[in-house]
Amino acid sequence: MSKSFIFGIIIFSLVVIGGSYFLVAGGKQNTSVVTSISYKATDKEKPKAETKELFKDMGKMKVSEQKSEDFFVKNVGVKPLQLSQISSSCGCTVAQVIIDGKESEEFGMHSQSDYIAEIAAQKEAKIRVTYRPYVMPVYGAVDREVYVTTNDPENPRLVFKINAYVK
Repeated sequence: MSKSFIFGIIIFSLVVIGGSYFLVAGGKQNTSVVTSISYKATDKEKPKAETKELFKDMGKMKVSEQKSEDFFVKNVGVKPLQLSQISSSCGCTVAQVIIDGKESEEFGMHSQSDYIAEIAAQKEAKIRVTYRPYVMPVYGAVDREVYVTTNDPENPRLVFKINAYVK
């Protein structure tokens, strides 16, 4: 075999491997890596999560509809507040984190992600909770929850609750 033939096979193999990775990764690249930071309640400088509402009533809705409600989390501390391990109580309910107009992926009941959102001091994030009754059809009064872990030592877990009456 000639050297140019072997060289061609090597180049072809690298292109196939690189292209396969690009297809599997979906062309997405994580450009920023956030490391989880923990604090103690006794730390003078720490993040502090503040929420005005933890419950919203979505009212009456049809099983074929989808409704969303927004909750807000403000970091009233002096260190970055991290939100992670986002999940829900049912596969019909998902949550997204929105910071500075950038939306995260949707997180549901079986979400397992290394996603960490970071809210700078004195800034706010939106937690969008979406209920899709057609995923798990239930009629009547329905209560669902979204769970968010924080690095606020005094408020390590936020629970956002919604209810609706499905007809």
